[in-house]
Amino acid sequence: MIARILPSFTAVEPSWLDLVDILIVAFLIYQLLQFIRGTHAVQMALGALVLVLLYWLSQLLHLETVNWLLRTFMPYLVFGIIVVFQSEIRKVLAQLGKTPLPGVFGSPRTEEVIDEVVLAATTLATQRTGAIAVIERDMGLRSYIETGIALDAYVTYDLLISIFNPGTPLHDGAVIIQGNRVAAAACFLPLTVNPQLSRELGSRHRAAIGVTEDTDALAVVVSEETGVISLVVGGRIRRDLDAASLKAALLDVLEVEQSPEPAAAPAPGVPAREKQS
Repeated sequence: MIARILPSFTAVEPSWLDLVDILIVAFLIYQLLQFIRGTHAVQMALGALVLVLLYWLSQLLHLETVNWLLRTFMPYLVFGIIVVFQSEIRKVLAQLGKTPLPGVFGSPRTEEVIDEVVLAATTLATQRTGAIAVIERDMGLRSYIETGIALDAYVTYDLLISIFNPGTPLHDGAVIIQGNRVAAAACFLPLTVNPQLSRELGSRHRAAIGVTEDTDALAVVVSEETGVISLVVGGRIRRDLDAASLKAALLDVLEVEQSPEPAAAPAPGVPAREKQS
């Protein structure tokens, strides 16, 4: 079989049009992967890839029955995918029409963002105000963002405090942070089903553990009952954090370099050389 296939490939001298063709296809595949990242469509894409490989193997190994079944039902499967994901398809087409390079110029996460989150968490802890902030890493959180209210605003202390104020409509739910922006508020998160967790952990902590079990995101939680600040990474929770330990943990997990502390100015009236000696 392989001997019969190889002669069909003839040597073709590539041109610049072939390079453009490859780049366009690679860009479209990249945008498709970016769009389905962090959603349940990933599992469906893997299933479709398995069917394509099975179809290719059925032709290569002359599995006539399997090949007939796949040829018969694959067109209906394509129409089914279009029906199920019609809203997602509309969104990705609208996004492609809005900017020629969507998602390419992402804003990097900086130490200032971490400082805003830490300051807001400590303030809410002193006020005994419950809060949960989820920080996106490599895996997308689009499926959770769509359950809340879209904001797309810069991460600031004032914004976070306003969101979690018990008198506002957005306080009940999670805030999801992408880069240096608050993507959405009042988001619903999946609760963990781990039976080994302490009964002291409420729904807010179980939601933080649940989302970090399903994704590589991390979550900062402020307990409404005790005012304790917790950090959840990979389904593991660290409790009783203060401002310094929380910032150090976030810098370490997010791999953000801490800016050097400014050198202390010498005491007035004492020369710097004499002070060092």
